[in-house]
Amino acid sequence: MSRGLIVVDVQNDFCEGGSIPVAGGARIATRIAELVEQSAGRDYQYIVATRDHHIDPGSHFSQNPDFKDSFPVHCVAGGEGGEFHPHFAPAVTGGKVDAVFFKGAHSASKSGFEGADDEGTPLADWLRARGVEEVDVVGIATDHCVRATALDAVKAGFRARVRLDYSVGVAPDTTAAAVDDFRQAGIAVSGEAPVPQ
Repeated sequence: MSRGLIVVDVQNDFCEGGSIPVAGGARIATRIAELVEQSAGRDYQYIVATRDHHIDPGSHFSQNPDFKDSFPVHCVAGGEGGEFHPHFAPAVTGGKVDAVFFKGAHSASKSGFEGADDEGTPLADWLRARGVEEVDVVGIATDHCVRATALDAVKAGFRARVRLDYSVGVAPDTTAAAVDDFRQAGIAVSGEAPVPQ
């Protein structure tokens, strides 16, 4: 039985200086890079990363965003904001990350399980083909894309755990609600979430 690590959306636009920054994003990018370096091939047989990759996501981009279903322009395909944060990027370019899954080209996509790799393989299919049955989910943001990815992992038949100490949320109340959602869905939770500022 293989365990995989899913690193969610550690991208410039979601960290300090980006178009919709999450406080503590850069610090979490560094922590996740350290986790990947220490655990690749040992704690995790496979490590994958997801990326928001918007081309024309319709109403997901808004000049008057509600920050629930609509947001300011972010993670545009080919733009600097959509690139992996420089604290995390070396883990990808250095070969520690086995595959990258792009999501949201033409939709408001939050879950990594809505993404596909460069060859068009969906994340769930990619994991199953390699015998992965358990996944840990980390990244940005606990109360948005990490939440959606973890919940979809369970729906896809994987055992899932969210590592809160390697994730960061937007706000305390929505992060706490996400943790409740995890537990109700049978998703294991470990570590303590950094307190959103």
